[in-house]
Amino acid sequence: MTQAPIKNKTLATWLAVLLGSMGVHRFYLRGLGDWIGWMHPIASALGWWGVERVQIYGQDDQLSWILIPFLGASIAAACLAAIVYALSDRTKWNRWFNPGTEDEAASGATNWLTIGALVLALLMGTIACMGSLAFGVQRYFEYQVEEARKISQ
Repeated sequence: MTQAPIKNKTLATWLAVLLGSMGVHRFYLRGLGDWIGWMHPIASALGWWGVERVQIYGQDDQLSWILIPFLGASIAAACLAAIVYALSDRTKWNRWFNPGTEDEAASGATNWLTIGALVLALLMGTIACMGSLAFGVQRYFEYQVEEARKISQ
């Protein structure tokens, strides 16, 4: 019987922060069969397509208003995962991702690199969430005002 590889909390946290929008943290922890992990690159690709549409067609492109928040949601979800990973205690981490090892195994330890990733996740997640919400909601309300003007004329 082979033992599953040990999953390191600090590495998983950094993967979620730096490559989370591509689902790398989920693939590291759960393998390539993780369907939620595959949702991250799909959402990111849709969001980047929305960014491209804004660059090509301008900010009046309605489809981009829907697509860009997917990128923000993917980044924010990955940062939320990084926050959960970083704040989990050693025992909980090892029970979740390292079954069969001691509850106090070093792979679930928190160190300064973990805290650095936590701070970066808080920063990036907030920026991604607020930025995508602000863009989508602002464009939606501007569109509503424009349509109301057309109706009133």
